Amino acid sequence: MAASNIRKKKHYLYSSIVEAQYHGHSFLLKLVFVSNRENKNKYLVLATTQTKLRPEEIIQLYGRRWQIKTYFKTSKQYLTLDKSQAQSYDGQCGYIAVTAITYDLLAWQERQNTDDKTIGDLFYLMNESLPDIRFVDALVYLISELKELKQNSFEKIDEVINDFINQLPRFIQIALKQII
Repeated sequence: MAASNIRKKKHYLYSSIVEAQYHGHSFLLKLVFVSNRENKNKYLVLATTQTKLRPEEIIQLYGRRWQIKTYFKTSKQYLTLDKSQAQSYDGQCGYIAVTAITYDLLAWQERQNTDDKTIGDLFYLMNESLPDIRFVDALVYLISELKELKQNSFEKIDEVINDFINQLPRFIQIALKQII
């Protein structure tokens, strides 16, 4: 591949559609060859039967899948997700939530200390991750939504208080207006 005249893309070397056979059945596979950033002579081949997907989408889907696999492996192996003794549904949900939060904190800490990629070895070594949305953009969106929620909450509280005051006897309303 290194000596090939095929033009290389930004996030992958090249992709092609091939015909594969398995137990006498033929089907089309789309292959995407992803380069290793640290060793240009090595690459990873991603395959899918969804031949209409663009190579970038295939890389992104494999990245997501790898993150999920890495999460479950880490959660079971290091965070004892499979050792829960909770008997109730709520207890199990709580245990899973705490495990997920623990994993997220560890993954965030790992990204802060070493690299901006997922903990998973495969995409850590072989490819740049392709996030759906940057963390900063997600954080800005979250903060703006919380501000709007806060503003709407204050308006609702003011409305409830005003309705309450309007239901009070007239002399109490006059006394409250002098204080407020």
